[in-house]
Amino acid sequence: MIRGHEQQAFTDYLIYEKRFSPHTVRAYQSDTDQFLIYAQDSYGLTSVQEVGPLHIRAWMVQLLDQGLSTRAINRKLSCLKTFFRFLLKRNWVEKNPMLKIVAPKTGKALPVFVREERLAQLLDEVVFEPGFRGRRDRLMLELLYLTGLRRSELIDLRPESFDFHRMQLKVKGKGGKERIIPILPELVGQVRAYLQLRREEFEALPPELLLTDKGAPMYPKFVYNIVKRYLSIVTTEEKRSPHVLRHSFATHLSNKGADINAIKELLGHSSLAATQIYTHNAIEKLKEVYKLAHPKGKTGG
Repeated sequence: MIRGHEQQAFTDYLIYEKRFSPHTVRAYQSDTDQFLIYAQDSYGLTSVQEVGPLHIRAWMVQLLDQGLSTRAINRKLSCLKTFFRFLLKRNWVEKNPMLKIVAPKTGKALPVFVREERLAQLLDEVVFEPGFRGRRDRLMLELLYLTGLRRSELIDLRPESFDFHRMQLKVKGKGGKERIIPILPELVGQVRAYLQLRREEFEALPPELLLTDKGAPMYPKFVYNIVKRYLSIVTTEEKRSPHVLRHSFATHLSNKGADINAIKELLGHSSLAATQIYTHNAIEKLKEVYKLAHPKGKTGG
């Protein structure tokens, strides 16, 4: 049997030295076990020392033929890398066969966003219930879409985060990094109206800006549920999370010709590489415009 004491030792290493979660340990066990069974059944291997790059490449081909995504295959290869590095350190193999393996490239999925006219319909035509709850829900959606906030940043907002005189919002993002986001007069009016209702609704106010129906600070699932409920009115996209509104903010700016560096600063990205993905949506938009506007675009000639 190719599977033996090495795999048990590897499991112990993941649990006690790497301190991986039980879920991660099970995933590593499953992936390494799957490969070792394949190597044994397909090539008759009896020891991990016999495993070579050929066997791993053949397994990759089989996984691709089974319709597994490149992302899932790369995850399995990552497990094997850790496994064979472990074996090499223990001198249970002489060479690491993973050194000659090139992982398949994974294409980045374009961010899901809601079309401009759909969000305009939501914010301009949908009737929000009167009183505190409706005002809060609308403000939450406006903040996410008009400023591109992350959900955690939205939850952490406080009334003093706003500078109404300068028409700007101070946000503390990942790693405690602060950024300034300009805001529109309409949003200023929304915030002021909400603050007034907030004072009237609750006697004891926590420092956070946005509150639950009972006057407590918001939590991630609460925000997600509200956003999903309202986005379900205007889109059939499977993803209807707060992050979709952040993606919509960036995509719509890019489609309108906003500078990619400016979008990077507004989103609070640490590198331009994270922002570049929004240019792909802009390119697709340009293709549509070209096909409609160019004389040859309609005929395909």
